Amino acid sequence: MLDISALLEEIKNSPYAEMSVCAPHSGRIRFAPDLKEGLILSGPQGDFAEKPGTLLAHIERERNPRPITCPERGELVAVRRELDGQFVEAGTELLQFRHFLSRQEVEKRILQKALHLFLAPERARYYFVPAKDIKIKTAGPRSVFVHDGEELFIMSRMKRETPLPYHGPEGVIYAVYFSHAANVESATPLIGVCPPDMLPQVEEVVLRVQTEWPERS
Repeated sequence: MLDISALLEEIKNSPYAEMSVCAPHSGRIRFAPDLKEGLILSGPQGDFAEKPGTLLAHIERERNPRPITCPERGELVAVRRELDGQFVEAGTELLQFRHFLSRQEVEKRILQKALHLFLAPERARYYFVPAKDIKIKTAGPRSVFVHDGEELFIMSRMKRETPLPYHGPEGVIYAVYFSHAANVESATPLIGVCPPDMLPQVEEVVLRVQTEWPERS
């Protein structure tokens, strides 16, 4: 059985994710003048992420400069200054930064290791069968208990709808990872199911994350 408390301690010892920013397309790079190692970067802000993150560079193609902004908040670790003023290909790494995990991200990491993830078999839109959908909308996903072989989803693809049974251990639907309005890529989690004997342990560690995890501004 997964030791969730040990996993939380492991994340506490390394509470960040190393991330890179790459050139979105080919062009000439000009880094922002104030970039230096240790700089605190902001990510998109606003209710709809309409305010871009910290300006990192401009990439120019056919005399058309396009800003490159930081996708997440974090701390700048390294900048490839030798590329400043140079033409680069799409996908070239420009800089690295350290993104400190939020409570929500830590909770998601733990749950995706602790829960049984049922994955989308192919790229499509997914819906719960009507009876389950109504119960989830009225009482929440954790009100639904599932068992192996139960018809749980409708898979919609190419204007065809196909029933999709759940396969895995029985338990409650602890997390839902898809939206009805969007296509889900193959092998992407649809739901996370928590076996009954693990439910108290999972709820305890989620509470610990919510109360103990320090948020960084």
